[in-house]
Amino acid sequence: MATNLELDDQLILEAKRLGNFATKREAVTAALEEFVQRRKQLEILDLFGKVEFDPDYDYKKNRLKR
Repeated sequence: MATNLELDDQLILEAKRLGNFATKREAVTAALEEFVQRRKQLEILDLFGKVEFDPDYDYKKNRLKR
């Protein structure tokens, strides 16, 4: 999908340098991937305290079933 964006040139240059990217596209794609990954991680944190914990669960026993 072709998109025209007005981006901060200094920010793009720094992202390219830090990530060792050859193109703006690589830098922006990596930034978007990291953004999405981080947001998904934050969604997982929202589950904290909402998932029931079974104190009798034996993960080592289940590991042997493979």
